[in-house]
Amino acid sequence: MADQQHHTISLDHIANLILTAPTLETYHAAVSWFEELGFKAIMTETSVETTATWLQLFSNAATIHDVSLKIVHSPSGQLKLATSIKMDWRSVPALATITTNSLQDLEELFIASRWAYQRYAIPAKDASDFSEFAAIYTHDPMNNLLIFTNKPNPFETTIKRSKTIPSAQPDLDAEPASTDTTGRKRKIAILTSGGDAPGMNAAVRGVVRAAISRGCDAYAVHEGYQGLVDGGKMIKKMGWDDVQGYLSVGGTVIGTARCKAFRERPGRLLAAKNLVKEGIDALIVCGGDGSLTGADLFRSEWPSLLEELISTGDLTVEEAEPFTHLNIVGLVGSIDNDMSSTDITIGAVTCLHRICESIDSISSTASSHSRAFVVEVMGRHCGWLALMAGIATGADFIFIPERPPSGEDWEDEMCAEIKRHRDLGKRKTIVIVSEGAIDSNLKPITAKDMMDLLTDRLHLDTRMTILGHVQRGGSPSAFDRNLATMQGVEAVEAVLASTPDVPSAMIGMNENKISRTDLMKAVALTGEVAKAIQRKDFVGAMDLRDPAFNQQYEQFLATTLASNDEIKKNVQPLRIGIINVGAPAGGMNAAVRAAVRYARNRGHTPFAILNGFPGLIAGQVKEMQWMDVDGWMAHGGSELGTNRDQPSLDLGMVSYQLQKFNIQSLMLIGGFEAYTACLEMYNARNVYPAFCMPMVHIPATISNNVPGTEYSLGCDTSLNAIMTACDAIKQSATASRKRVFVVEVHGGKSGFLAVMSGLTVGATSVYIPEEGISLARLQKDVQHLCKRYSEDAEGKSQGRIIIRCEAASKTYTTDIVASIIKEEGHQQFDARTAILGHIQQGNSPSPLDRIRAMRLAVCSIDFLEEHTSDISSSSSTHSSASSGPAVYNKDPESIAVAGILGSNVSFTSVESLLKDTDMKNRKPKQSWWMDYRRTGILLARSKH
Repeated sequence: MADQQHHTISLDHIANLILTAPTLETYHAAVSWFEELGFKAIMTETSVETTATWLQLFSNAATIHDVSLKIVHSPSGQLKLATSIKMDWRSVPALATITTNSLQDLEELFIASRWAYQRYAIPAKDASDFSEFAAIYTHDPMNNLLIFTNKPNPFETTIKRSKTIPSAQPDLDAEPASTDTTGRKRKIAILTSGGDAPGMNAAVRGVVRAAISRGCDAYAVHEGYQGLVDGGKMIKKMGWDDVQGYLSVGGTVIGTARCKAFRERPGRLLAAKNLVKEGIDALIVCGGDGSLTGADLFRSEWPSLLEELISTGDLTVEEAEPFTHLNIVGLVGSIDNDMSSTDITIGAVTCLHRICESIDSISSTASSHSRAFVVEVMGRHCGWLALMAGIATGADFIFIPERPPSGEDWEDEMCAEIKRHRDLGKRKTIVIVSEGAIDSNLKPITAKDMMDLLTDRLHLDTRMTILGHVQRGGSPSAFDRNLATMQGVEAVEAVLASTPDVPSAMIGMNENKISRTDLMKAVALTGEVAKAIQRKDFVGAMDLRDPAFNQQYEQFLATTLASNDEIKKNVQPLRIGIINVGAPAGGMNAAVRAAVRYARNRGHTPFAILNGFPGLIAGQVKEMQWMDVDGWMAHGGSELGTNRDQPSLDLGMVSYQLQKFNIQSLMLIGGFEAYTACLEMYNARNVYPAFCMPMVHIPATISNNVPGTEYSLGCDTSLNAIMTACDAIKQSATASRKRVFVVEVHGGKSGFLAVMSGLTVGATSVYIPEEGISLARLQKDVQHLCKRYSEDAEGKSQGRIIIRCEAASKTYTTDIVASIIKEEGHQQFDARTAILGHIQQGNSPSPLDRIRAMRLAVCSIDFLEEHTSDISSSSSTHSSASSGPAVYNKDPESIAVAGILGSNVSFTSVESLLKDTDMKNRKPKQSWWMDYRRTGILLARSKH
């Protein structure tokens, strides 16, 4: 049959079916019959008792597993015959349903071979018109009844949808919801509006391909709302390949513009007319709160707009009748991250990347000349960019609208603190000012004001830098690409679930999960922040931000000020050891910096243990001062030195050195090796009392395979390093034409990096250890590549990438996979390999890894304090004359992993995590990111 790779088969979600033939003749006939239908024989098994052939039906790209059919001939086997086809099909239980887009070819095949079959047409239609046929019924050579259909459900034309706004991820295996309740094919349009934000193009790609995969037509409205008003060629139908390459492009390809006309009713009348003329009744808007407010107003006016258009004769009743309801879904594209009801907005993280890159560059010249720099960043009503940039770059001060400096003498206090930093040896001063920064009297604080203050009062050589629109530019970060992609897919699902009585949905992210919320409630809540600021209710303004915002502001102060007597109250001083374990990962040094400075400000004494456990055994331990870690936020690798060795190298000497240096609590920063090190010391507590103290593990590994956390330090840095490399590789492949690169990435037995980077760069296929690699899988991928390259316009073939995790298969290595693809491509395309190796560890840590490092380190110091007792309330075994904390603690909860779970930092004991850990493969048993794997497959290949 033609176009075999588009066939799918389902049998109650069972991917493998075994059929038994009563005779050898029937067996061979069945094999030949299924091969004619598109199955391919991939293996034959022969034994004394049985003969069996495995056949493979290569499923569509949105299905993870191929469908396997095994036909067995066993002389002793019994065959259960299906009910005769002579009776009405409704009473016959079918063995399997096969979905095909070649139903007419199938009938022609049956006619040519004189094979018996029955046809079924949708009752309300003319049965003489083949396009209305829904199914063909036939028996295979073993008399099993099979149904072939070209419809999601050949016996229904009504798609039932929920009346609520669900928050679950879409079912990517669901059949396409290609029609509405009238049987009309759904048409979904997307526009980008307001200020451009990196990641908008990824959102457009996600919407277009998800819509096509769900059987809908996708449209792009160019130039935002202006395109709606102008209509015509500004509303363009999009094909699968029209969004090729969108992932790596900044800004918005389909354009954005301010539209005064749409703000008035006549403009919205034109927009409504243009949508109806195009047959569009669903609009996905990616923009800020103003753009989303306009979209919801458009929806609320829609019925009256249609009435007016009919009354003026611009539309007929027949034209307007199918479009009584306008579906609106909002995606928040805003670099300021200023929308309520979502933890992050599309473009904010990339903007933060640009800011940190600029400030890192400024820092080197500031240090060289011992200068002060005042940097203004965007954020009229939201200080998220300024705060996060201050944390990520180790700035001395930040000014944001939600939290103005308190007191009338704040300028004197700031100058005194900066002088204290200078006296400690700092050669640079960085002050970050949000463009909307104010004092407690609502008076604006400008970058120019800060420059004059530092120059006049401290006589510092001060420069001012206003970053401006450079913050919006550049290729989107890995985080923004994935966020926008997943939200684009969810937006399509929200459209298909929408009904007139359901409020317009806004797609956001909460607790590390894509979510749907009431659009106008989110917009209204966003406006409350500005109102709270105007009322001088700054506490309320901070509370209206995402849950971590207030906490991170306090943590910034606690790790930035050189001294803070307030936070030392009621704290028992601890001697805290800090050690790096495992491979280097971006954010390790940032965590050490935050831990050292916060510990010293709390009155503790931090000690650096150099070169991991071998260094501890050798006594390489030194006290860390506040200035010892200056500038470490931007440092990649591990300044302390790290390796994979475990305490079991010499448990006795590890215990001895901890006692020798009187280490009273331990912070381990590293990957899975740090987790197993904690387990070793926990299990040795009965033998070595030195291990009976609080310990905390901060996960830091690019593989992101530590249990108890959704993200480890270094994994975001690694994803961005892989993304940058793959973008360059894909560019090379495209320039060379018809070239496929098989890119090998790290990850061990965890497919996190492969899956997430595959989604980030739009990989054609991803091979991970969780699924392995089979010959059938390779055959399927080669078939897909052949088809795609045959469809490319002459001279315009795209380069393509396949991502392979290093441990995906022992047999099918990267070189072998590339060789098979090249050989089976029959000179239709070339194949090369790229093994990224240690480049994946990255250089300077990404802003997200720096921010996570600071947050985890501060919370971990708090954890160590909480598991330490005051000597006055401790066991009588301690002398009452002694001073200091009682750290002897055998409680299992006192050795824990500090994890990022949702929007919170949580601590889980290493013992309790054992049940959730695959120790053999060194990773958690459950992987939250596998949903991204399924979305990557959906968007990589078209069903149609």
